[in-house]
Amino acid sequence: MQQPMLIADRPEFAQKPPPLTCSPDDMIEATAQAMSAYNYGCAVVVDGENEVIGILTERDILTRVVAVHRSPAQTRVSDVMTANPRTGRADDDVVDWLRIMSNERFRRLPILDADGKLVALFTLGDFVAYTWPELFWRPAANSAPAQASLDMRTLLLIAGSAAGYTLLMALLFNLT
Repeated sequence: MQQPMLIADRPEFAQKPPPLTCSPDDMIEATAQAMSAYNYGCAVVVDGENEVIGILTERDILTRVVAVHRSPAQTRVSDVMTANPRTGRADDDVVDWLRIMSNERFRRLPILDADGKLVALFTLGDFVAYTWPELFWRPAANSAPAQASLDMRTLLLIAGSAAGYTLLMALLFNLT
């Protein structure tokens, strides 16, 4: 059986910059400006104790503010955020989260410490980029390792970027 790849074991875990956070009472306009300034696709909504209560994504702003003609200057984050997002822990398995995030169609995962406080934010893209080399070379169950790896490499090289990503996700989850 393969050893799990823990989030905390990834060198990038300690190197990631702190996530952008905001208060539920902040206005969308100010939060969107901060997201733009840092080139972040989301802000994690935290309470006074740095506990995650929501997440505000670019899609939330687009669909719940812009598309319905709400004023960003007069709309609070709490009015449009995604409340109670899924959260992970540093000792969680990366491959488990790859599967969950892909299946449930969300791309951002706040990581909490043992006290439930926000310590990092990982994206689905982070998990793929950080782990695909290890998973890429992992042999498929009940098959010859060299043949399984050769087949995967060939398929991924042919597939192209968007299709390759989808194929990579399908192949990864068949290997575990």
